[in-house]
Amino acid sequence: MGTRHLGLSGLGVMGRNLALNAESKGFSVAGFDADQQKAMQVAAQTAGKNIMVANSLAEFVAELETPRRIWVMVPAGKAVDAVLADLKPVLGTDDIVIDGGNSHFKDTERRAKDWETVGLRFFGMGVSGGEEGALHGPCLMPGGHEASYRHLEPLLTKMAAQTAEGPCCTYIGPGGAGHYVKMVHNGIEYGIMQSICETYDLLRNILGLSAPEIRDIFAEWNGAELNSFLLEISLVVLGKIDPETGKPLVDLVLDTAEQKGTGKWTAQDALDLGVAVPTLTAAVLARILSGLKQERVAAAQVLRGPRKKFAGDKSQFIAHLRQGFYLAVIACYAQGFAQMRAASKEYAYHLKFAEIARIWRGGCIIRAQLLEPIRAAFGRKPDLANLMLDSYFRKLINKTGKSLRKVVKAAVDWGVPCPAFSTALAYIDSYRQARLPANLLQAQRDYFGAHTYRRVDKEGVFHTEWDK
Repeated sequence: MGTRHLGLSGLGVMGRNLALNAESKGFSVAGFDADQQKAMQVAAQTAGKNIMVANSLAEFVAELETPRRIWVMVPAGKAVDAVLADLKPVLGTDDIVIDGGNSHFKDTERRAKDWETVGLRFFGMGVSGGEEGALHGPCLMPGGHEASYRHLEPLLTKMAAQTAEGPCCTYIGPGGAGHYVKMVHNGIEYGIMQSICETYDLLRNILGLSAPEIRDIFAEWNGAELNSFLLEISLVVLGKIDPETGKPLVDLVLDTAEQKGTGKWTAQDALDLGVAVPTLTAAVLARILSGLKQERVAAAQVLRGPRKKFAGDKSQFIAHLRQGFYLAVIACYAQGFAQMRAASKEYAYHLKFAEIARIWRGGCIIRAQLLEPIRAAFGRKPDLANLMLDSYFRKLINKTGKSLRKVVKAAVDWGVPCPAFSTALAYIDSYRQARLPANLLQAQRDYFGAHTYRRVDKEGVFHTEWDK
């Protein structure tokens, strides 16, 4: 009978760092990787630690105390199914297998049901923070049977990042709730990163500032209300000088961005739920457009845009850009929480939004000072329909909305693309309209497809022969 507290299956960078994290918190760990060369490397790297790396799956399972806790950290998709297929025959009914990768929430629910049919326990958990978070304390978003979570809780809460409000780990909800919240977390991450990139682009193309100059602006912003991990790493990146050329290294990075799928999944499920997340979707599309490098280079030779030289007050423009960026980030969070609100009802996840905002305060990629007023907003009204309706945020939007409008106008005038800023503004403007032009749209649908419509002056459903 084994005695080790935690098993880590998959010893890539994340798995290895999670093993080191658990060991540093007083837990003994067994590790396993089907790639024996990788396993041997980890064994050498963890020598002297209370971590053993098994030579076989049977040895790995035998090393663990029962009921076993096995944390799987392999790429989402077929790799997860392959590991689960290997584990299923050798586990007991009380053992718990955790999928800590970026699995699609519907895959998590499928796997959980499959394991339940044979009396086994499967648990999906979102993990945010990258390799540094895995080592020092990630944000953990566990979802599945609550009884399983309670067995895992002492381990997970010690391994998670810690803030003054507590560990950055909480029970998210049943089924695929943990992976769903992590998916939306990543969608918000896409939107904020795109907003930072557009801020950089506007400062570069309209004001002509260099990367180090933009870095100094970001450093000032990060010291106040805009403080966040993503802004912090951006100013570090912008300040890095390439030792070979003496140029800012960011200027030498090819302007094509990749994606792993979670941003796309966020947009896809938002469409399925009928929830508007235009800024999060625009961020995904911006990455896709960035991949058209050869086409864009060719188009730059034949398609003309405005040619202007900035003649205004630079400090005033930067001040408007600061406020505009802040509102774009707020729009990203507002859209993400609106999507989770719809998903909570659709999938019966019973999400607690104040708690989600609390655990995102530490360890995760989108940790930011802004999450405290977000937590407070949902603390005041747990069923808040949209973050923008909270007293704190509506005052902020009403006071500084003109800055976002000025930034978008400037971007249009100079021909600088700003999909995140412009969709954030359109989202705010659309949400505050008591009447939108969808009356014409629905009348058009009724004309060509007899889709019917409702009226503002009487009850009922109507159809009109419009051309008679």
